[in-house]
Order: sequence, then C-alpha cells, then structure tokens
Amino acid sequence: MALLCFLLDLRNIPPPLLHRLKQLKIGYRPGEKFNLRDFHHAVNNIPLYGFLPDQHVGSPSSGDVSLANLFSNRAIYSWATDDISKKVIAICMSAQNPEALRRSLMDAAEQCVAVDFIMLEPEAAFMYGDIPANANSFVNRICDLENCVVRRYNPEPQVLRGLVKRWLEDLKDDKEEILQAVFLFRYPIIDSVKHICCNLYASANHITDGFPSCQACKCHGCPIDHVTTNKVKWMCPITSRQLASSDVTDTAVRIGEQTVLFLPTSEGGSNLQRVSTSISFDVIERTQLASMNEGVIMGRSFVVIPSSNDVEVALTDECSDQNTQIFYGLCETLFKLDQGLVCSSSCNIETMKIGTLQCYYLLIPSEKGPMLLRRLAGSEEILPLPDMNRDCKSKVTMKIRNSVETSLSKIALKDYNPVQHERGFHSKLNRLVKDSLQFGYLLGGYSYCYMMLSSDSRFQ
Repeated sequence: MALLCFLLDLRNIPPPLLHRLKQLKIGYRPGEKFNLRDFHHAVNNIPLYGFLPDQHVGSPSSGDVSLANLFSNRAIYSWATDDISKKVIAICMSAQNPEALRRSLMDAAEQCVAVDFIMLEPEAAFMYGDIPANANSFVNRICDLENCVVRRYNPEPQVLRGLVKRWLEDLKDDKEEILQAVFLFRYPIIDSVKHICCNLYASANHITDGFPSCQACKCHGCPIDHVTTNKVKWMCPITSRQLASSDVTDTAVRIGEQTVLFLPTSEGGSNLQRVSTSISFDVIERTQLASMNEGVIMGRSFVVIPSSNDVEVALTDECSDQNTQIFYGLCETLFKLDQGLVCSSSCNIETMKIGTLQCYYLLIPSEKGPMLLRRLAGSEEILPLPDMNRDCKSKVTMKIRNSVETSLSKIALKDYNPVQHERGFHSKLNRLVKDSLQFGYLLGGYSYCYMMLSSDSRFQ
C-alpha cells in the first residue's frame, strides 16, 4: 500500500485541461482517515482562475509560491507513519528553476518520498518531438535522482484514464508480492535449460454490481448490519448503544465495506436481486475476434443454444423452427466473418444477480454448433499492463530461435479435449472413501455422502 499526495501547478495548467483533470475523481478501498465526500468536495472546489498564460516561458511572479518551496514544506512529508510508502504526484506543464527544485527533491529523498512528475504536453509536441527547452533542462537536472521520475503525456481523456489505473494500483491495500511462476518443459529449450521463469499479473479485477441501500447510525455513520423495522434491535455498531428512530437513517448507501453515504432520498441505492426469469442481453456492436484481447475476458463460459420458448410467450412449432434457424444462421454468418457480438446486461452471470451497473459480454460463434457467452471487463475493471521495456539485450538470436523451434516440435500438437485432461477429483475422492472404510461401516454417513453426490452439481 502507498499514500499518494496530488500536487497540481494551477499556474500553468489551462482551465480546459484543469476541468478535464477534475474528472479523475475515483473511489477505492479507503483507509480509516479517508473521507470520500471530502475528497470529492476538494476536487470540485479546485479554482480555475490561477492560470498564468506566460508562466511556462517566464519566471515566477512576485509573491508566487514555487514548486521548490512546496517540496521544501515538511507538511507534505509528515503524513502517516514511516512504514508506509509515500509518493507525490506533481501534475504540471512546465517547471522553472530546476536547480532549486533539485535541492528540494533531494530533501524529499531523505524523507523516503518518491515523486512522479506528470508533464502534460500538447499533441503537437508528441507528433513532432518538440520538447520545450525548459522541460529538457528540468529532466537533465533530476534524471540522476532515484526517487524522481518524469513522465510526459498527451492529456487526452484515454491517457488520463490510464494514469488513474496506475495510481489505483499504488493505492490498493491488498496488493500482494509479485506472483512468480516457472514453466517446466520435458525437453530442453536450449542446451540443458528446461524452464522459463515469469511474473504473473492479473489483467482484470472484479468490481461490485451496485451500491446497496442500508440503514446507518447518525452518530458514527456506520452501517447497521441487518436492516430491520424492529426499533428495539437498532444498536450502534461502534458503542452497542440502543438507538432511537431519530438516530438511524434509512436513506444511506454502502460503498464497499467501510464507506457509507447519506442521501436525501432512498432512490440512490438499490439492492441486488437474484435472477428469477430469463436474462436480457442488448446487442450493441460487432467485434473482430482475431483482434480481441483475451486479457479482457473474465469468468466462466456459458454455452448458448437456441431455446424452444420465447422470452414472453410460448412459441408454436413454426415459430420455434424459425427461432432455431435464425440462431444457426446468425452463428454461421458470424463464424464466416470471424466476428462476435458485444452485448450489455444489468445481470452479472457470475453471481446471477441483477444490479445497477452494466456488465458486458461477448457472444462467440462456432461453425455448426452452439455459441459461447463470455463476460468482458469494463473500463473500471481493466488493470494496467506491467511495464515491459524490451532492450537490446533481450534480442532473440538465431541460435535461440532455432533451438526453441526444435524443442516445440517435440511437444505433441493436439486439439484440446477436456475428457483427456482429468484433474483427479474422482480418483482422489475414491481414495479418501477407501481409507475411511478402515473405521467400519457408518450407514448414516454413507447415506449422507450419496445424497450429496446426487444433489450437488459440483460432484457430477
């Protein structure tokens, strides 16, 4: 986990760009001192009148506070304890007086504070490589500081959303160590090497399907676990004090586990509902399957076959035949085009609950058989790709390429058939049952075991 401090240089960020930056308000799993409402209130009240058009070429005006002075302010570095990593995100379009700023950044290094400079530059600078002279001078003066990184970005909305994803990764308090993996081969890849060492990163992250309504105590703003109309059972979650009806609000929504927002009415929240009838999917676009990034595919696959029953009314034999013909006509046409259909739905088929947030799906055709429905990650669920800068040292030589091809030729090439790849569930269960027979016959236990096997689909 890391704590981030955002520092915006309002003097050289034009109001239109600053307005775009103010849309980066994000919600994440907050710590005990984080207030989501206060954060949004602060961002909403960032002033738009501090822009100085000539600031990026001139010197700071008299009485103006320089970046160097801001980084010298110990108040920036005093937050939290020393066992938590801290990072300052400085967003600006230029920087003056790099020598004084360098000294302040060295002070930040002594406080174990990392600093990321986000230099927002117009699109033309990226197209023609026109880097301002003051930006070059600034980079050259701090490039040797280990705690500082300067990143240049074109301030397009898509780029800014990507930055938010990277900041969220820093903020995650459940971030674990890098998951390492080793892929073992039966035959040497080159010389006597039979393995490849890798790091594993998740490509997407599941989020909630909505923001459920809840009852909360007004004294601490904490949710009451069990919603009830029985006033006798209203207890404060913090003090266990019995609450009166005036001490409880029914117009609150739960944001995650720790955050509760009070609303003027109860219309803002909604509780998730179990799917009781058919699920509706809205077809919104086609997509080329060859260019589909499989990293955005999430969760289980669902096999899709034509139904004999319509969503609303029972079909006659003629309509049923037509529905089947349309289904296979669609399947064959999409397969011929190598395309799939992107659909949206308020139902999450992973949890089989209907929420207030949209879920996206991909309908994948086959040549003559059924189709496949896969869930797709939304923009909030996609995680940033890990930095992977391939330098000249990682260039694949002809020797390695030839050796890899030879090694791969020794691995059997087959169409994957799940029947031929048993996980060992039944054989392991049979061994456990066989071992348990050493304790004699327990008829009640066996009856219960067989009942489980016949009723639990996981055992089938």
